[in-house]
Amino acid sequence: MTSRKRISTALIGLIALVVVGWFVRDYAVTDAPPAGSQPAAAVPGAESGLPIQELSSLPPEAGQTWKLIQSGGPFPYPNKDGTVFGNREGVLPDEKAGYYHEYTVPTPGSRDRGARRLVTGDRSELYYTSDHYESFVVVDTTG
Repeated sequence: MTSRKRISTALIGLIALVVVGWFVRDYAVTDAPPAGSQPAAAVPGAESGLPIQELSSLPPEAGQTWKLIQSGGPFPYPNKDGTVFGNREGVLPDEKAGYYHEYTVPTPGSRDRGARRLVTGDRSELYYTSDHYESFVVVDTTG
């Protein structure tokens, strides 16, 4: 086989591989999570369908409130923080009365409690609202 025939054969083989690869790429698994990431189902509350946000992406006061929740306080509004959240707006998943509890996330410069809250669920869910219960995100406390 001459050098020219070898080069032609190699080029045809290479083109064939590229064409096959082009068609096969549509069948490859593309929904795999990035290496080292946590699947959404592992975040308590993810099954609610609400958006998920890492705790570190929320205002720093949310992280401070989370630390207070974990340590049992003291809370800035002891008569309000830790009280039952009724979910009257129906934004969170429907659960029995007493399932959710709310905590104030202080708003710098606000003269009252402000609109920001963390809401906990009995199965370790953590939700955040910045607009006084109109919308929520599920909080991933690992990030």
